[in-house]
Amino acid sequence: MALLTTNNPFMLGFDSLERMLDRAAKNSESYPPYNIEQIDPSHLQITIAVAGFGEDDLSIEVQDKQLTVSGRRVEDENAPARRYLYRGIASRQFQRSFVLADGIEVEDAHLDNGLLHIDLKQNEPEQNIRQIKISKKEHGGKIEKPSEKAKIEKK
Repeated sequence: MALLTTNNPFMLGFDSLERMLDRAAKNSESYPPYNIEQIDPSHLQITIAVAGFGEDDLSIEVQDKQLTVSGRRVEDENAPARRYLYRGIASRQFQRSFVLADGIEVEDAHLDNGLLHIDLKQNEPEQNIRQIKISKKEHGGKIEKPSEKAKIEKK
């Protein structure tokens, strides 16, 4: 896929965002099914159906604003061999990723009746406003910086 941000003057510094979107698009498989619910204005919950998986079979990681949930069921070697007539409950390994927006943090995760609940908190993003001073450039190519006296008078 060609990067959209390469030659676009309005997308300066958004290369990492484009890579995250690309990773999310590649992860469009439907197993396991999940819900995303807004509990209140500052809390979200992701619920993933993980029937047959225990706490030790699941892993949750956050790296570079990407939440990754993976499951791998380890078969017990001492368990008797089973012969299925029909097997409709999927217990294959999986990896599901979610791209987290700025200000969203994972608070907690718990397993309940075959559903993995991941609680997210949405923090209010900080507003960074910074005033940029404009310097006067002399005709000789040197930049004239405001004098100390002028700086003191402006304050």
